[in-house]
Amino acid sequence: MSHNTFGHLFRVTTWGESHGPALGCVVDGMPSLVPITAEEIQVFLDKRRPGQSRFTTQRKEPDQVKILSGTFQDESGQEVTTGTPISLMIENVDQRSKDYGDIKDTFRPGHADFTYEAKYGIRDYRGGGRQSARETAARVAAGALARKVMPGVEVRGALVQIGPHKIDRSRWDWNEIDQNPFWCPDPVAAKEWETYLDGVRKSGSSCGAVIEIVARGVPAGLGAPVYGKLDADLAGALMSINAVKGVEIGDGFAAAALSGEENADEMGMDGNDVSFSANHSGGILGGISSGQDVVARFAVKPTSSILSPRKSITRSGEEIDVITKGRHDPCVGIRAVPVGEAMMACVLADHYLRHRGQNGSQES
Repeated sequence: MSHNTFGHLFRVTTWGESHGPALGCVVDGMPSLVPITAEEIQVFLDKRRPGQSRFTTQRKEPDQVKILSGTFQDESGQEVTTGTPISLMIENVDQRSKDYGDIKDTFRPGHADFTYEAKYGIRDYRGGGRQSARETAARVAAGALARKVMPGVEVRGALVQIGPHKIDRSRWDWNEIDQNPFWCPDPVAAKEWETYLDGVRKSGSSCGAVIEIVARGVPAGLGAPVYGKLDADLAGALMSINAVKGVEIGDGFAAAALSGEENADEMGMDGNDVSFSANHSGGILGGISSGQDVVARFAVKPTSSILSPRKSITRSGEEIDVITKGRHDPCVGIRAVPVGEAMMACVLADHYLRHRGQNGSQES
């Protein structure tokens, strides 16, 4: 299997399967002498960890990360990066492979079972193997390193829609995202979502979600105008997350309904700094960052593993009804928030290093 690596200078390769002994990543291109500890990485993994509320899968994984290479104690005793590949490992400790015995010869509707076997002629049916969202734990670990590359850049994410229910942006409060199980910046919507998702969960069904990721402090000049567009790489990175079916930057599809006058982010001066009247562009113009907040949203489809019977086929072509048992997220979008943050951080770190490599003598 190829294509397990993304990035150019900040390069991430993930490995491992849902029900294997472990999973992890190798990060190449991390600058040297950057202080890093396993505890700093663990903070972000804990945000993604399953089983933290009734609204996520009850699989109990501590997701404890181990740094296997790429760091060394400096003369002060502080652990720092050496500039060599950093290998991170997360052990799987709560696999229940028997939950999947009934579907080992069945293609689950909405899953990648059929396409995976069509491509490789074999698949790991235990939790989806490599195609499982469990793989994203490695991305979150890599994202923790990426955050250390960019001084002054803050990456945060929030859930802005569950099923048909959206937040009220007039109530947006970043402090609220740690006060509810949904990463929701709207306290009123968060309460409403509890009732809605309880109903979805008890019925054995699932729902989709929309996640918004915002990066503040991104310097102007990251990206390239043709084949290295920052927004193109960002869209590709977010689309690579399991179950994601759509990505938009800034106003995205809503920009099609605006006039040219409405859509233009007019410019002026605020002292010695460039100011913008709005940020319809999502902080990226012509594939290059403008210095404004970089804003992206992605849509996650409903979890395909549900208890309602769905029509499908077996490997031999027999038509059957499928009920997917096991432990599954009624809304996989909830735990996708820290994954989206990580992918944004990795893309920005890669472009930050690429910009520094090409224009090292210039101010960012």
